[in-house]
Amino acid sequence: VQLQASGGGLVQTGASLRLSCAASGRSFSNYAVGWFRQAPGKEREFVSTISRSGGITYYADSVKGRFTISRDNARNTASLQMNSLKPEDTAVYYCAVRSGSYSRDPNVYNSWGQGTQVTVSS
Repeated sequence: VQLQASGGGLVQTGASLRLSCAASGRSFSNYAVGWFRQAPGKEREFVSTISRSGGITYYADSVKGRFTISRDNARNTASLQMNSLKPEDTAVYYCAVRSGSYSRDPNVYNSWGQGTQVTVSS
């Protein structure tokens, strides 16, 4: 599965962005999707994950209540709606998939998108 992430940009504190992850290939519904981010000088960190059917979602405490993950298996896409953005959300955001259950561990994901930059100014 090849992934293409998009939707990043430069916004002010409190604004919203919607990231998209488009998957090519077959059987997207067989893959759990995860979103991760990496800020300069920091390790890649978990943001959110969604199960193969979309029925189960999980969020990092830092984004819970502000971000919403979703997927459309018919269109082979996943999204991350980000509201009430804060400067500490500034990072490169990556989508990833794994052929198994959802997970917050980036090491178990098989395929990664190229990343999209999100910058939140104060």
